[in-house]
Formats: sequence, structure tokens, C-alpha cells
Amino acid sequence: MGFLDDAINQGKDFLGTDQGEQISDNVLNAAAEKANDLTGGKFSDQIQQGEQAADGAIGQ
Repeated sequence: MGFLDDAINQGKDFLGTDQGEQISDNVLNAAAEKANDLTGGKFSDQIQQGEQAADGAIGQ
């Protein structure tokens, strides 16, 4: 599992950078917008909470 462990660690290191944070924010925002579009905004509060929770977990 050495390769997989190395890849995971590199991903974590990248997400800890400013560029990684910006990219993850953009991806999460796009996913939340798509989810809102697909649900007609019916679950926008829950989607926003999920987006914030995911952003917090990724930023750790």
C-alpha cells in the first residue's frame, strides 16, 4: 500500500495549500449549485450545510 499511502499524503498536502483550498472551494461550490439546480432549490439549506461541512473536513 505504499503507493496509495503516498498518493493520499500528497493529496492532503496539496489541499493544505492556498491553491488546493481555492480548488476545493470551487469544486464544492459547483457541486452545491448543481444539487440546488437538480432539486429546484428545495433543499438549499441542507445542501449549504453539507457544503460547509465538507469544506471544514477538507480544510483539516
